Amino acid sequence: MTLDRTDQAENADRAAGLAETARALADGEVTSRALVERTLARIEASRSSLNAFRIVRAEAALAEADAADRDLAAGTRKPLLGVPVAVKDDTDVAGEPTAFGCPGPFPRAAEDSEAVRRLRAAGAVIVGKTNTCELGQWPFTEGPAFGATRNPWSPDHTPGGSSGGSAAAVAAGLVPAALGSDGAGSVRIPASWTGLIGIKPQRGRISTWPRGESFQGITVNGTLARTVADAALLLDAAAGNHPHDPHRPAPVRLLDAAGRDPGRLRIALALKPPFTALPARLHQEVRARVVELADRLAALGHHVEEADPPYGQIGLTFVPRATVGLAERVREVPSPALLDRRTREAARLGRLLGGVPLRAARRAEAGLHRRIGGFFGSYDVVLAPTTATAPPRIGAMLELGGLATDRAMIAACPYAWPWNVLGWPGVNVPAGFVTGGLPVGAQLLGPAESEPLLVSLAAQLEAELHWHERWPPHRLASDSPAA
Repeated sequence: MTLDRTDQAENADRAAGLAETARALADGEVTSRALVERTLARIEASRSSLNAFRIVRAEAALAEADAADRDLAAGTRKPLLGVPVAVKDDTDVAGEPTAFGCPGPFPRAAEDSEAVRRLRAAGAVIVGKTNTCELGQWPFTEGPAFGATRNPWSPDHTPGGSSGGSAAAVAAGLVPAALGSDGAGSVRIPASWTGLIGIKPQRGRISTWPRGESFQGITVNGTLARTVADAALLLDAAAGNHPHDPHRPAPVRLLDAAGRDPGRLRIALALKPPFTALPARLHQEVRARVVELADRLAALGHHVEEADPPYGQIGLTFVPRATVGLAERVREVPSPALLDRRTREAARLGRLLGGVPLRAARRAEAGLHRRIGGFFGSYDVVLAPTTATAPPRIGAMLELGGLATDRAMIAACPYAWPWNVLGWPGVNVPAGFVTGGLPVGAQLLGPAESEPLLVSLAAQLEAELHWHERWPPHRLASDSPAA
């Protein structure tokens, strides 16, 4: 089938990543207006099949694209000037509501969040806000406020959560990269289940302002992209702090790290789930994919051996922080009676845990840093499954009760949340596919401020495995056979 020039441009847009798109704009090969118009058309065509976006900023994005084209013509150069990107709908964008997956009317944000302000300063065009489950609690992206967001690799399955809309949008080629947030794996889990790179950075690397801390410090902003370099580029653009941020790690340039050899590393293959009150078991197919990745790392010259970090009872510190943070958010919702019953139940628990239990949980972090930090005297990086299972089917968790939802979440996703308690960085990398052609991933985890090392190692794996060259079969309802 012969493609016309519009189809060729459309396919080129999807294949080009963030860095390549920025280069093409700077070199005058394409205009931001044309890119944004085609991006908006893809988003519109995908609504019935993927449903990745809560808000599409069509008129505002086109105006921003025109302004970017004027700047480009005048010789202005910025890292993302004119490039369309998306942000998760827990992130304030001036003039848009921030519903964070909740039903009901929300006021329009008066100002950009610090992360969005920095993306704009880098020249990015914010085309829309992506779907997320209610207040980011669950590893699926469904709810009465917006319906179900679907996985481009299999529309019967979830892309994960809570940054599922961002993951679906990037995996389908609607945008080259997107911002998400990660409070218990909410960047890494959907990245795993859609075949993407997902970077959860050090706490404070990307500001969560207007909140100094999000969910009592367990939630950070992160990035999703098809390649390590693109995820690093978006993170570099969004990184930095508001003057009142309580966590301010030393600046790093992750795009530079993506081009460096990581050296020969000591890697701990950690297959045992951290202890939780509810059982979790690693699915054999997922285990096999992660072990294959470990074997590939060994073939690259790294020393890999099975060893599990000394997590201990780390879960006792997670629950108070997560539920108190949720209760804080519920107090801000305009129509709390419309919230999912599970949200209201978790918020009630958070109100009970907001005193002594929360203070004890926050104090315990220093001891956890010492104990688990000591593990990194023997190892440089931990390699662990990102999830224990492949992505569940749409609706599998939506109508469960509170305890049944907790059981299902822990069974599917027992590996990611400890790094949120620690505040340390982790990177999901694609690990391959299991039955049904469903993608799964693995985490590269490190100690405080180890993002450059993790990014270098992820880039080394990418150069070997070329995962970014594989596209999902279900991108858009309107895809032609040749697309």
